[in-house]
Amino acid sequence: MGEFDLIARYFARPLPQGSAGGAIALGTGDDCALLAPAPGMHLAVSSDMLVEGRHFLSTVDPARLGHKALAVNLSDLAACGAEPLGCTLALALPRADAAFLDGFSRGLWALADAAGCPLVGGDTTQGPLNLCITVFGQVPAGQALLRRGAKAGDQIWVSGTVGDARLALEVFRGTLALPGDAFDAVRERMERPTPRVALGVALRGVATAAIDVSDGLLGDLSHLLRASGVGATVQAGVAMTTGATSAHLKALGAERCAAFALSGGDDYELVFTAPASAADAVRAAGAATSTPVTPIGRIDAEAGLRVVDASGRPLDRAFSSFDHFA
Repeated sequence: MGEFDLIARYFARPLPQGSAGGAIALGTGDDCALLAPAPGMHLAVSSDMLVEGRHFLSTVDPARLGHKALAVNLSDLAACGAEPLGCTLALALPRADAAFLDGFSRGLWALADAAGCPLVGGDTTQGPLNLCITVFGQVPAGQALLRRGAKAGDQIWVSGTVGDARLALEVFRGTLALPGDAFDAVRERMERPTPRVALGVALRGVATAAIDVSDGLLGDLSHLLRASGVGATVQAGVAMTTGATSAHLKALGAERCAAFALSGGDDYELVFTAPASAADAVRAAGAATSTPVTPIGRIDAEAGLRVVDASGRPLDRAFSSFDHFA
């Protein structure tokens, strides 16, 4: 199977009618795709690369890999409050493996269809397995959620649950064991994360700052704090005992639960800030998008990130997050 046969068979198909609100003027088949965001909209663009052995295991189901490759990019749009328009795929393959490509494209297309994010172009080549998707979205001018808007007194919120992906990774590494049903549940969180696009859109005008949780809750929150020029206090006890962590994670005990929830990474949830007076609006946004949201701390004027227990005492341990070059 040659390059163009591969593209035609797995990654080329007509755009659906009304695709991305009519914003795709031209999709695959030419040297460039043509996007036409609606008047008054800013174009939101993000790229994420997944490398075998670094970001995913060689044993992952190809359909799940196709889902995740797009999901981690949609998560960036979610953190910006942007609606998807389309995406491109740059794909390096050791060989044209029909079984892999069938599963991968099926998983990719399923999420693309569900999210309204059609594939509009890209590139393929031979080489070590490497996936790079670029997503394009739109957000009304002046309404994008950014990292730099947090203010002292804001509450810190997290969507969904954090830490399960790290728990699944430790089972794969052989450092922990879980019953079959529990492992299936956390493996699903690791391999098929849910991008919180609808929540991000619902938080426009409510949240003051946001970032998605890819490398670890505290590490990613630190990026937001630096951009906003503020500090924070995170209540580890709240994060570990409320809906922000699953029953599978709580069962590990306080120490591992804290480590995985606060610095595990690969969750693709949103951590965001909002004024305390907007708490009802945040909960309404969560309810409207069927997304659990949990307050886990506050923004401080004093720089630095402080992690405290249920009694407000600082935890005497360090939490690290994933670093590609560490």
